[in-house]
Amino acid sequence: MRQPADRIRNVALVGHRGTGKTSLHEALLFEAGVVKRLGSVPDGSTVSDSGADEQARQMSISTTLSSLHWQERKVNLLDTPGEPSFVADALGALRVCEAAVFVVNAVMGVEVATARLWQRAAELDIARMLFVNMLDRERADFYRTLEQLKQAFGPHVVATEIPIGSEHELEGVIDLVDMTAFRQDSTDRGSEGSPIGQRGGWSEIAIPEEYEERANEYREKLMDEVSEVSDALMERYLEGEEIAHAEIVDALKEGTNHGKIFPVVCGVATRNLGTTRLLDAIVEDLPSPVKHGGLRIGEVELLADPDAELYAYVFKTRADPFAGRINLLRVYQGTLSADSHVLNARAHAKERIGQLIVSAGGETGNLDELGPGDIGAVAKLKETRAGDWLTERETHHTIEMPALKLPAPVMAFAVEPASRGDEEKVFVALRRLQEEDPTIDLHRDPQTGEQIVAGLSQVHVEVIVDRLRDRFGVEVALKPPRVPYQETIRATAKAHGRHKKQSGGRGQFGDCQIEIEPLRAGMGFEFVDQIKGGVIPSSFIPAVEKGVREAMSTGVLAGYPVKDVRVRLYDGSYHSVDSSEIAFKLAGAQAMREALRAADPVLLEPIMLVTLSVPEECVGEVIGDLNSRRGRPQGMEPAGGMTEIKAEAPMAEMLSYAPDLRSITGGQGDYTLEFLRYEEVPAQLAQKVVQGAASEHAPTHA
Repeated sequence: MRQPADRIRNVALVGHRGTGKTSLHEALLFEAGVVKRLGSVPDGSTVSDSGADEQARQMSISTTLSSLHWQERKVNLLDTPGEPSFVADALGALRVCEAAVFVVNAVMGVEVATARLWQRAAELDIARMLFVNMLDRERADFYRTLEQLKQAFGPHVVATEIPIGSEHELEGVIDLVDMTAFRQDSTDRGSEGSPIGQRGGWSEIAIPEEYEERANEYREKLMDEVSEVSDALMERYLEGEEIAHAEIVDALKEGTNHGKIFPVVCGVATRNLGTTRLLDAIVEDLPSPVKHGGLRIGEVELLADPDAELYAYVFKTRADPFAGRINLLRVYQGTLSADSHVLNARAHAKERIGQLIVSAGGETGNLDELGPGDIGAVAKLKETRAGDWLTERETHHTIEMPALKLPAPVMAFAVEPASRGDEEKVFVALRRLQEEDPTIDLHRDPQTGEQIVAGLSQVHVEVIVDRLRDRFGVEVALKPPRVPYQETIRATAKAHGRHKKQSGGRGQFGDCQIEIEPLRAGMGFEFVDQIKGGVIPSSFIPAVEKGVREAMSTGVLAGYPVKDVRVRLYDGSYHSVDSSEIAFKLAGAQAMREALRAADPVLLEPIMLVTLSVPEECVGEVIGDLNSRRGRPQGMEPAGGMTEIKAEAPMAEMLSYAPDLRSITGGQGDYTLEFLRYEEVPAQLAQKVVQGAASEHAPTHA
């Protein structure tokens, strides 16, 4: 049955890795009666971290969609990864939701991924609520965390609940809107001794006397924020008039919708404490697709109208070796029906919608239709992948979501199949995984010929390798990619190339003289024909150039391509019978190799622009480390609570940088690399590269 759009809540659970998003997702499903037992992350028994790689690492890698019903509303929950390596999934989920619940660790407070995702949510103008989790941990402090949240995200962060008790003595919460308290009745113990909260295991009680003063203090702070939503409400509040409960609830919802208020609730997900109150807050305070308003894409405004023309957006693709692509999509306008045909607006191809899939607690079911504002999944679409729009028919206008600003992959490896002959199988599987995760970079290095796979971190690439094995049955080996060095010259030189071969019958003869000189960096290659008097017929001159170019593809120092050279062909001779194109090509190559050896050849290395974002207290150590890598800092400036550093550094020194930066910054720093130019390698290092290349190409003897 289609759910009316005003009774839908689309909510992404986001935050830093380890804040308990998956445990909260589990607790919300349990409290809503979707699952019968409260699973745990350490046991590998949660609904969302169901993949073998997620259970092994005890962290979310992919977004999981689950639906539940609460107070006659349908809630689509998207549990997203907090590990920055898998940020594409979190950003994709934020894009299709009207609201996000930011999960915060009450011990650690505001962590770097939380701050970055908050900024993205602000850009998308979605409603934000915060859940302070893990309040039963040692050193957990709700009020310290609340102050950190205010400092990080502004004064409109306001508590709508406060805890009763602290750390292991945490008992319940006080609702500052209704000014009532809720105490958790009891907890059962699981097989490992971990507390498992009972469904609905709480009682409404009067606010304990020792908490009355604090509750009144924070209620007043809440009312200050709520009253700012409208001038009329503010005027009445300042004049001391009583504000009706319904007005407070309406103003809170209005303020939350577009970021005038950011409510803070609290609890302990693993004990199912505070989750009932959170579900209430989700349906009461967070906006529906109707309340939040339509989506404008270019000249098109999409409204949550079930009878309008269909527009559905695919925000995630999962590569399944058996079911093919599984696409998660959000219907923005119109109604998507099972067993129907739609048009892929990008590919201009018809797709057949078979079954519409909904997920609830690890169980999948089928729907006849998805209405506007709803989220579901479709399998076995041939052309469709993440980022595509599905419509009823061709439209005269282009509809395209703005591209997500994704971090650039910086951890690159050369990938080789463990079994010979599996190259194509590996490449196809990697392409499928790239559809699922757009932060994976996959390319063949034209110079080294290596297949390169790059991710955002070491763990990111390890997960790619695991998925190749587990999903597609292919084993690969990783090795650091070779640096694409180049060679050039620093002097002018002349050389004479002659190819002469006589072995009975027609011989081979080609003879040329060339002069080479260096060009300015970046000018590439220039061939100048200065032959006069026909000493080399014009029909053979392109063959000389071809031989020169071939010689430049493997330089004389270490076999790397040569660049930024001008070659002048100024003299030569030919034989009317024995000369041929192949002879002049071989003569040109011989002359070029000889000239390169005489022209002071040097080795060049790629220099990268490194843009880092690091905590202020780590700046000195980061710059010291960059200096040790032959890096040259170019400047720094504050950026959103972090410091942005720009530096230039050789690619060879940055291949293993990611784990070192993570270690220096406690996991809070990140960086991007961008190619700038080639520069000469210092002599002592160039010698090592040349020796390494010589040993690599040396013949091996049994």
